[in-house]
Amino acid sequence: MNNHPRHHGPPPRRPNIGITPDWTQPADQAFARYELKVPYSDAVLRAGGLPFVLPYSDDPTCVEAYLDRVSGVLVTGGAFDIPPEVYGESAREGLGALKEGRTAFEAALMRGALKRNMPVLGICGGMQLLNVVLGGTLFQDIGREVAGAREHEQKHDRTQPQHPVDVKSGTLLAEAVGHGQLMVNSTHHQAVRATGKDVVVCAVAPDGVVEAVESTVHVFAVGVQWHPEYMATTIPVHNGLYKSFVQKAREHRR
Repeated sequence: MNNHPRHHGPPPRRPNIGITPDWTQPADQAFARYELKVPYSDAVLRAGGLPFVLPYSDDPTCVEAYLDRVSGVLVTGGAFDIPPEVYGESAREGLGALKEGRTAFEAALMRGALKRNMPVLGICGGMQLLNVVLGGTLFQDIGREVAGAREHEQKHDRTQPQHPVDVKSGTLLAEAVGHGQLMVNSTHHQAVRATGKDVVVCAVAPDGVVEAVESTVHVFAVGVQWHPEYMATTIPVHNGLYKSFVQKAREHRR
């Protein structure tokens, strides 16, 4: 009798995941810098993916070359807003800082990925951009534009939750983290107003603010308003979103 554990071949191949970094220009330094919070890459690694940071380019052939080399795209968040002109509006009071170069690159990357039906995960500002790229609009400032809204910019430790959301059953998000109540962190002052074409709301906060959206016509195009990667150890169920994303990327790889 053989008591050795069975080996079922090599572990599954890690799909390449392209991650968009943030961009900052320190006042006391000559050169701008790309920045990526470690929890994003850790979450991709933990889920079985191989993370690659994608520096910005306004060259469409460069965007396509990136997409030739990755199997999934992760669009991260940051302390900036999407230019309202991108969704057909003008700036209103409460609009925050913009990073037009970042938004232009991320929008081109996201459109290219969606055209290929490549898995896309949008986190916080990345979720808002997913909705906009698919034809939706945003509230430019929740406090000024959403009657009865609660505080969505928590002041405490972001590894801890701020409020619950209701995850809708029958969605990709529910497959990843379960349906019903889920506690999430909250670091945003903008939110989805009108959903884009073939976009459904898959999670809502108690005050009615949209907390997650997904496309009904793509294999995996999901955006969440919170940061699941910050709660990897405090509320481990959040890891399920990255696991689903990476698995879809693995399946997408030709």
